[in-house]
Amino acid sequence: MIRIFPDYESLSYAAAGIIVEQSQKTVRDQGFFSLVLSGGQTPRRTYELLSQDAVRNRIPWGKVNIFWSDERCVPQDDPHSNEHMAREAFIDHVPIPPDHIHPIRCTKSPQKSAEEYELLLRSFLTEDSASFDVVLLGVGEDGHTASLFPESESLDEMKRWVLEVHSHHEDFSRVTLALPIINRALLVIFLVSGEAKANTLYKVLDNSLDSCRLPAQLVQPSNGQLIWLVDKEAGRELENKHLNR
Repeated sequence: MIRIFPDYESLSYAAAGIIVEQSQKTVRDQGFFSLVLSGGQTPRRTYELLSQDAVRNRIPWGKVNIFWSDERCVPQDDPHSNEHMAREAFIDHVPIPPDHIHPIRCTKSPQKSAEEYELLLRSFLTEDSASFDVVLLGVGEDGHTASLFPESESLDEMKRWVLEVHSHHEDFSRVTLALPIINRALLVIFLVSGEAKANTLYKVLDNSLDSCRLPAQLVQPSNGQLIWLVDKEAGRELENKHLNR
C-alpha cells in the first residue's frame, strides 16, 4: 500500500497514528507490542509526536518494547547515533520501562555486537511471538534501507538476523538487522520524504529493476503488511504508477 501526503508533517502524523493504533490493538490481543525504530532524519518528527501528550497518553508504554533496525558504531552521545536521536526525540520523554529499551550497543567488535544483538532478539522473539509487530524503515538516495547497502553481501544472507557492516566510505562500522528478520515483521512502514528521494522511490517501486542495487526493494514481509508513507515531494514521480491507496 502506498499513501501520499501533502507534506512531511502530515506524513509524520499518519505514522504516529498507525503506531498508536497498532500498539493498542496488539497489546489487547497479545499483551505486549514490539516496535523497531529507523535511523536517519525522516522519522524524527514522528518520534517527536510520540512524546506529545495527545499521542503519548494513548500508547500503553508499559507494554511496549523498542528495538533498532541498525546502528552506527559511534559513542552513544554522538549526533550520528540512531539511539541518541530517538532518545532525544521521544524515548526520554515517555514512561517506558528502561528494561523495555533494547539499543544496539557497539561496545565490542562490530561482529561481536551483532552476535549479541541477535541473541537478544532470538530470546525475545520466541515461538509464541516470532515476529516484530511494527518495523519502521527509511530509504537512502542510493536505495539502501537500515544499513543494507547496494551490492552488499549482506543482501544474500538467509539465516542470520543481525549483521556487521563495513564500508570504505565511512570511518565507523555499523550493525544492522538482516532481511530474514525484517521480512518476518507483521507490519513494515517505510517513511519517505523530500524531493531528493523521488527518483529513488520510483525505482524501488519498479519491480523490473535490479533489486541488488536497490536493497529497499527486497523488503517484502512474508506474512505481514507493507505500507509506504510518502510526502508529495518524494512521490512526485509516482503519479503515473498504479497506486494502492
